[in-house]
Amino acid sequence: QLLKIHIDVIMKKNVGRADQFIRILLGLVLIVLSFFVPTVWDIIMLILGILMILTGTISYCPVYLLFKINTRGKKEKQE
Repeated sequence: QLLKIHIDVIMKKNVGRADQFIRILLGLVLIVLSFFVPTVWDIIMLILGILMILTGTISYCPVYLLFKINTRGKKEKQE
C-alpha cells in the first residue's frame, strides 16, 4: 500500500492526450526508420522510439517532471 502511494506521487501523469498521440506516432516512426539506418544510429533510434511509445502510453515523462512541465488539460487532470 505504501509503495503504491509512493509510486502514485512520483509518477503523477504529466503527458496530455495530444502529447501522447505525438509521442506514440513519433515513436513508431523512429522504430520503423531504425531498420533502414545503418551503424549505431539504428540502435539510438530504436531506443528513443521505444521510450517515446512508453512515455506516451503511461502518460508520464520524467524529463517533464525535472522541468515542471505538464501538458495535461484541466479536464484530463480531473481524471
